[in-house]
Amino acid sequence: MLRLPKSVSRDEKVHHVARVVAELGLTRCQNSMIGGPLFRGISGGEKKRVSIGQEMLINPSLLLLDEPTSGLDSTTAQRILTTIKRLASGGRTVVTTIHQPSSRIYHMFDKVILLSEGSQIYYGPGSTALEYFSSIGFSTSVTVNPADLLLDLANGIAPDLIHDYEQGENAEGERKSVKQQLITCYETNISTRLKTDLFNLDVSNYNPAKEDSSRSRVQAAQWCTSWCDQFKVLLLRGLRERRFEAFNRLRIFQVISVAILAGLLWWHTPTSHIEDRIAMLFFFSVFWGFYPLYNAVFTFPQERRMLIKERSSGMYRLSSYFLARTIGDLPLEVALPTAFTFILYWMGGLKPDPATFILSLLVVLYNVLVAQSLGLAIGAILMDVKQATTLASVTTLVFLIAGGYYIQQIPSFIAWLKYLSYSYYCYKLLLGVQYNKNDVYECSKGVYCNVTDFPAVKSVGLDNLPMDLSVMALMLIGYRLVAYFALHRVR
Repeated sequence: MLRLPKSVSRDEKVHHVARVVAELGLTRCQNSMIGGPLFRGISGGEKKRVSIGQEMLINPSLLLLDEPTSGLDSTTAQRILTTIKRLASGGRTVVTTIHQPSSRIYHMFDKVILLSEGSQIYYGPGSTALEYFSSIGFSTSVTVNPADLLLDLANGIAPDLIHDYEQGENAEGERKSVKQQLITCYETNISTRLKTDLFNLDVSNYNPAKEDSSRSRVQAAQWCTSWCDQFKVLLLRGLRERRFEAFNRLRIFQVISVAILAGLLWWHTPTSHIEDRIAMLFFFSVFWGFYPLYNAVFTFPQERRMLIKERSSGMYRLSSYFLARTIGDLPLEVALPTAFTFILYWMGGLKPDPATFILSLLVVLYNVLVAQSLGLAIGAILMDVKQATTLASVTTLVFLIAGGYYIQQIPSFIAWLKYLSYSYYCYKLLLGVQYNKNDVYECSKGVYCNVTDFPAVKSVGLDNLPMDLSVMALMLIGYRLVAYFALHRVR
């Protein structure tokens, strides 16, 4: 939908896609997921044909394929090349690289370019390659697969002398000599003639006015579809893809089991046990500050290849992709935190007030979005999973220590660290939701103390909560802007 121009109606686009799918033999699996790390999806050969089909949608006159048969068995490779041959027969030029083709595959090629360490040693029809090498003294007395013979020559192994090379008799020197002879013969017999033919062809076909108009059309048609269409398609695609990742059984089990276990440990904590209740609130801020961060770190590094490919082909703007990715994550990222908070909040015996529960849930979800934003920024900047997880680990440890719970009297020269920690602000907001300045707790039997005098509360305070909300909003927006501009470097 994104590769075809907006002048084409939706029905015409669907019909064209169906025609390409049928042409590539993908009708059987057209409604199947391609697959990924979490599930198998379609086969390797089908994935290759899907990649080819993405380019075939715009009906290109030139198609470049880099090793379309690598990693495939001979039967699947044969099927892929048969499809490509059929495409080439339809008036398209197809240029492909290939390693170790079978005899059947080799005879499908109209023309062959043979390289040896970056230097050309043959260019011409595949059917005349053996005749050419025989004419320059490299013939064989046995029947062989032409591709095998060409690969031997590319490695400097002359026909009928393979056994001598295997015995190591001046192997390296002989190979260099054969390669040099092949390069010299190519320069003498083929290269000069090709250069002359190409020069004459360029001069006869050159038209400056046509070239300028063609360039202006390409620039004008950089984007085939509008921003809104790109956003809608990418949003729907993201929701379909992410539902398998966000709601897989392992993640659900992980979150729900932790919530239930924590609820049992903090089961109906009485108000007099203020230390345990505050520890529970800090656990909320820590768990949902780090869990979404580590998940978000993988997002852009895993999609790097897809993003480069699709953007280089002009499928969509970066802004539409980024916003669709951001909004598409929202319903998926808030479901598990909501379930977690609902379980632990009521099992833990926090303030049994629906309004307080909703406010606490909103603070947790707010924290999730900020943590996810930081994870996206780290992943987009580094674009390497190992480096990103390492930096995320260091960051989360610093935020954990400076979060206001473990260390209540931070030295003044490093106290600024806590203001960089979103866990600190989330923890403070949760305290502000649960407690007021006039609240008291039973500090000893029959003696009541003010909540604000409790050391863990006193160290962070219950004031300036609107300011804390504003700081977290700046973090959320700032981290996502950093991630967006970092993605501009991806090429």
